[in-house]
Amino acid sequence: MTARIECIQLVKRLSSGEKVLTILDDINLVIAPSEFACILGPSGSGKSTLLGLMAGLDKPSSGSVQIDGHALETMNEDELALMRRELVGFVFQSFQLLGNLTARENVLLPLELAGVEDAAERTDQLLSDVGLEARGHHYPTQLSGGEQQRVALARAFAPRPKVLFADEPTGNLDSETGAGVLELLTALRTSYGTTLVLVTHDTHVAALADRCIHLKSGRVDRDTASEQVSLESTPQ
Repeated sequence: MTARIECIQLVKRLSSGEKVLTILDDINLVIAPSEFACILGPSGSGKSTLLGLMAGLDKPSSGSVQIDGHALETMNEDELALMRRELVGFVFQSFQLLGNLTARENVLLPLELAGVEDAAERTDQLLSDVGLEARGHHYPTQLSGGEQQRVALARAFAPRPKVLFADEPTGNLDSETGAGVLELLTALRTSYGTTLVLVTHDTHVAALADRCIHLKSGRVDRDTASEQVSLESTPQ
């Protein structure tokens, strides 16, 4: 099963001295189960803030984020932690691997914490899927940037999340390495049927998505899926 994500009149404001800054303003979106949605926009447009709200890492000033009908803003921290553990995976630009654990241990740890019975077998299979079956005993500092991000992908998909949030996952990689990581990400997402929401500034990455949501000054400026629907529904 995959997840449906809905943002309803979503607003995020931050105080800066005596001023109140509106980071996101009246965001209304529905991301369908198994959809690959890409969020684009210039720096400061609110991309990462929107991703964080969707993932339950932050709370909105007003409005609602719902995953499979569950409103995240009504959950306490324990409920949010449980939701993230059971439903959500993350891939970050900076890899976020635990430096004192090997590649294999980084993938295995969240499965062991969740009490997954076949944790070891699932870990080994995912390391094989990302081409690192021979590197599982290496620590992050012994791996290249591309290898670290592949470990991060294996870790993110290990719990078989309904939805994966990715924030500039190729941002710290050269173009060739980034293309390889992106190919793996999309292949794993297809294999697991995961809903994928990815923030990027790279139009080459966005070209692979089912849908592109363009933010500008905290608002949805363009949504390719809604534009297509609009064109299809216009009388000829």
